[in-house]
Amino acid sequence: MAEPNGQNQGVPMTIDPATQPNYRLRKTIVLVGMMGSGKTAIGRALADVLAVPFLDSDAALEEAAALSISEIFERDGEPFFRKREAEVIARLLAGPAAILSTGGGAYMVPNTQSVIEQNTVSVWLNPDLDTLWERVRHKDTRPLLRTDDPYNTLKTLLDQRLDVYQKAAICADIGPRASIDETTNGVIKQLIAQSDALEVIQ
Repeated sequence: MAEPNGQNQGVPMTIDPATQPNYRLRKTIVLVGMMGSGKTAIGRALADVLAVPFLDSDAALEEAAALSISEIFERDGEPFFRKREAEVIARLLAGPAAILSTGGGAYMVPNTQSVIEQNTVSVWLNPDLDTLWERVRHKDTRPLLRTDDPYNTLKTLLDQRLDVYQKAAICADIGPRASIDETTNGVIKQLIAQSDALEVIQ
């Protein structure tokens, strides 16, 4: 997954631990959004700041299947993939509070969305289309973009999914040049202000 700011890829968090408050995470935070929205990068950063586990449903699914996401799509098709994905997400949500990054289409599945909304706080990471395209255009690991016109495929997917993503508990709008630190701190502020999932204890 691309970093929120491509120029900062690989750069560690610069937040000074000595100035950071301590947090208590009461519920799992599930990151939803399009491919390229930064769910993995921001998820890892959130988990680091909040001192909780980071989980990735795509990685867990690949481990369980011993296949890549692309290989599962190609061998078994999207309906099979979504069913297995839902099972993996339900299993991951059964554990202690954590940060969970999900695949771009996971939240589109009504049963998966219901499980997420009942038991967690969902956060939609929402960059604009051009930012998404800049992050995914040079990657060949996105099976849904293996078309003759991947840009318009991405645009169509985003248009189709917007109404569903807007159902997430929190919308985190991400500027084109937002850094990992800026986005992570913004999500934390929203979690504190707009949910009961995160408590500051110092």
